[in-house]
Amino acid sequence: MAEAHQAVAFQFTVTPDGIDLQLSHEALKQICLSGLHSWKKKFIRFKNGILTGVFPASPSSWLIVVVGVMSSTYTKVDPSLGMIARISRTLGTTGRLSTQTKNVVSNVLFGTGLWVALIVTMRYSLKVLLSYHGWMFAEHGKVSRSTKIWMAMVKVFSGRKPMLYSFQTSLPRLPVPTIKDTVSRYLDSVKPLMKEEEFQRMTALAQDFAINLGPRLQWYLKLKSWWATNYVSDWWEEYIYLRGRGPLMVNSNYYAMDLLYVTPTHIQAARAGNAIHAILLYRRKLDREEIKPIRVLGTIPLCSAQWERLFNTSRIPGEETDTIQHLKDSRHVVVYHRGRYFKVWLYHSGRLLKPRELEQQMQRILDDPSEPQPGEAKLAALTAADRVPWAKCRQAYFGHGKNKQSLDAVEKAAFFVTLDETEQGYRKEDPEASLDSYAKSLLHGQCLDRWFDKSITFIAFKNGKTGMNAEHSWADAPIVAHLWEYVLATDVFALGYTEDGHCKGDTNSSIPYPTRLQWDIPEECQEVMETSLSSARLLASDVDMNSFPFHTFGKGLIKKCQTSPDAFIQLALQLAHYKDMGKFCLTYEASMTRLFREGRTETVRSCTTESCNFVLAMEDPSQTVEQRLKLFKLASEKHQHMYRLSMTGAGIDRHLFCLYVVSKYLAVDSPFLKEVLSEPWRLSTSQTPHQQIELFDLERNPHHVSGGGGFGPVADDGYGVSYIIVGGNYIHFHISSKFSSPETDSHRFGKHLREAMSDILALFKLTANSKK
Repeated sequence: MAEAHQAVAFQFTVTPDGIDLQLSHEALKQICLSGLHSWKKKFIRFKNGILTGVFPASPSSWLIVVVGVMSSTYTKVDPSLGMIARISRTLGTTGRLSTQTKNVVSNVLFGTGLWVALIVTMRYSLKVLLSYHGWMFAEHGKVSRSTKIWMAMVKVFSGRKPMLYSFQTSLPRLPVPTIKDTVSRYLDSVKPLMKEEEFQRMTALAQDFAINLGPRLQWYLKLKSWWATNYVSDWWEEYIYLRGRGPLMVNSNYYAMDLLYVTPTHIQAARAGNAIHAILLYRRKLDREEIKPIRVLGTIPLCSAQWERLFNTSRIPGEETDTIQHLKDSRHVVVYHRGRYFKVWLYHSGRLLKPRELEQQMQRILDDPSEPQPGEAKLAALTAADRVPWAKCRQAYFGHGKNKQSLDAVEKAAFFVTLDETEQGYRKEDPEASLDSYAKSLLHGQCLDRWFDKSITFIAFKNGKTGMNAEHSWADAPIVAHLWEYVLATDVFALGYTEDGHCKGDTNSSIPYPTRLQWDIPEECQEVMETSLSSARLLASDVDMNSFPFHTFGKGLIKKCQTSPDAFIQLALQLAHYKDMGKFCLTYEASMTRLFREGRTETVRSCTTESCNFVLAMEDPSQTVEQRLKLFKLASEKHQHMYRLSMTGAGIDRHLFCLYVVSKYLAVDSPFLKEVLSEPWRLSTSQTPHQQIELFDLERNPHHVSGGGGFGPVADDGYGVSYIIVGGNYIHFHISSKFSSPETDSHRFGKHLREAMSDILALFKLTANSKK
């Protein structure tokens, strides 16, 4: 086989005349090119480290400062106030330097010190500026003069060409809210959900906590906030994600959809080739830190730390807690097809494989007639079910020999690829069933054809549709969404396809064939796989998914209501839930805290007294339109205020979570915290942000819209709702629940949500054709 020859760098035999060495020049060439590639990456990282280290200045600014200092001394002006002379006298004690050399060295040393001082001053000034969040609470559309001056100063101190990680050391730390504020906001959030007696009992528990145990726990939390970069993120990753012993599939992992109405080619291998190449182009930009940092209003930077583990990352199972394994680089992917695992190298002759070459590799896998080895086809089911059986199996059966080598190939791959044997995607003749099937396939597949531990699993379906499944512990959905937007745009608009649907370019017969991974899985392990597969399929079959596009109206018309599109949709979700259940529930909306260093998420408790009043008014036929509009405005303003509080570090839930963790470390019991942390989120919601609008010209290409992504239900008797707002006229919703719950029905909720959206818009007497 071709790959066997390529794998051998040299052969030797022992002869009577000595050792006969037979060199493989092609293999040595590949080794040399691989080494050059590795050193090139090290140099780029070193260069970027310097550029980030001196930000917001630049290396060239050092020369300007030093030359300026030296020039000033020749004009008899001393900018150092005597410091240069002192440095010169100190150097003169050595007796080895001439007068001219001492003057030059003194000027260079002082200039360098001045340059470093300027960098530190600018960086600290930027951190102080970024600690101000008053701009966020200003009335929408009205920017005060002081805010304009503040934004101008942020721009001045932000440098000219920041790289992805340039702002990291200038971002402020996440502040710890006061116990009093958190308790007060918590009681305000649960008041509409409790009966009077229950609320009085909870108020007494909260006040007792705020006076007695709370301040003690807060002291430890304050201490951590001074010492750690972020007082929440490490505990959030460990206790919410890595210590969870239940399945990642459905419960934690989430998915991203392809373009809804456009399939650029129906050739599975070609679509995979272009998409994989686009992902690798993105990874190269990430390695070089060429991805522009996300900036709110084009000025205020968000934390970029979560990008670090996007690639070459896998979650490793443990009996008590999992760990995250991240490599600086990986030169291969692992591809799953029809129960077999293949290792595919991403480089040849020192360069990335081109789209047509990747298509060729994918087609070779599709054409491979070999059968799975015993147990191989169901191996990934271990990653789909409970963590403890997988951890025990991994330790017992994958610690040595070919199993270890093959598992290492999977876990150390850049990412995982599935060539799915099914056809998925939007079908015009049956839109509802096709999208539901597509969403479920991306969320859990067959429970054995996605490696749920990998940071990302790219999926290419038989009919050319694609998608992605992502593990959640290492980062949040906006990071994967940013990658996915780039991939979809690059695939269609930059790379493209030939008229017959293949990737552009030529095949390359010199590229070695993909390598089959070898397994020797004992029967005992195969029995565990069967058990894991059965429980995973039971979980997957219970998911009731409803994914649908909402075309009636979009962001454009909502903005005519003079309200935030997110607030509008959140109030529609509250109305839809009341229509569906006849009651209110604790509602989770994810917001981000990336205005702070290493920030992740915070919870917006969308069910408020104001939103409940509005919903009740909508369901009360005696209420007038004017009364409903007034209540809508109050509810919308309250929601926007709470969202801003969450983004600026004044949220409720992460503070209470960390206080609870401290109480566990101190082995003290808090009835208040225990009750708060056990409350179920029966409506869990999240908006998928559309971040790179410039990549898609929706006026010229109105059908190039993505369905965004979704996730499984958080509560057994609740709903998970995800939505993406694309352009001015399109919103896509994903609703999940469980068939086993007699109270929920995803399609019923979807029907109520469409009604709720239209009912609210009707208050404003607007239609899709409104001009005013």
